[in-house]
Amino acid sequence: MLFDTHAHYDEERFDADRDELLSSMPAHNVGLILNPGCDVETSRKAVSYAQKYPFVYAAVGIHPENINENWNNDLAVIKEMAETEPRVRAIGEVGLDYYWEKDERARARQQVVFARQMELAREIGKPVIVHDRDAHADSLEIARRYAGVGGVFHCFAGSVEMARELLGLGYYLSFTGVITFKNARRAIEVIREAPIDRLMVETDSPYMAPEPFRGRRNSSLYVYRMAEKIAEIKGMDVGEVERITTENGKRLFGID
Repeated sequence: MLFDTHAHYDEERFDADRDELLSSMPAHNVGLILNPGCDVETSRKAVSYAQKYPFVYAAVGIHPENINENWNNDLAVIKEMAETEPRVRAIGEVGLDYYWEKDERARARQQVVFARQMELAREIGKPVIVHDRDAHADSLEIARRYAGVGGVFHCFAGSVEMARELLGLGYYLSFTGVITFKNARRAIEVIREAPIDRLMVETDSPYMAPEPFRGRRNSSLYVYRMAEKIAEIKGMDVGEVERITTENGKRLFGID
């Protein structure tokens, strides 16, 4: 059984067939899915899917690209959902994204909102799902500042050295279809070194479909490709990788 630990079924690209697609997952060896929110609206949608499908769980949070002027009010709503909805198992997707944002003041605001959500995770005892794009140094600094919170750096793109430090802080590392691309040398180095009991698989659907499906809409139907690639890199049986990465996700997100 596979656990797709990061998939955005709230995206409009699933509007035409969302229910049919999600209903098909258990028949395709996908036994668990976690849908993180990126703002109040998508967090609410994530909770609604988790309430409808027994194998879907939710995370709620404010993505760095979705910070608005009312983020303090939004964070209060996120807190209420995290505290009252039993299917919410993490604060996320949160973090830093400097790929598009070049303004230093806007980057500083991302850091403030990320830190506030780390505080929330610590307060309510839930892990975080961290988005880190072109912001490795600052993401790591905030993770250090809130040592003890724990969680996962999703779609991990950092160095082996960064991975070592995050593992020391108690984080898990999760990987998308990027690891099947020809230029994925850094991620492969991290997977080769990191212990298998700290790795997870994800699709980040509908984005980043793995080879040989690159360019298509991604979905949890393709999460098996990440397990296959990790098995290849580590010289393991793919069934063992499926079992261990699923147990890792269940352990992190408190799923029986």
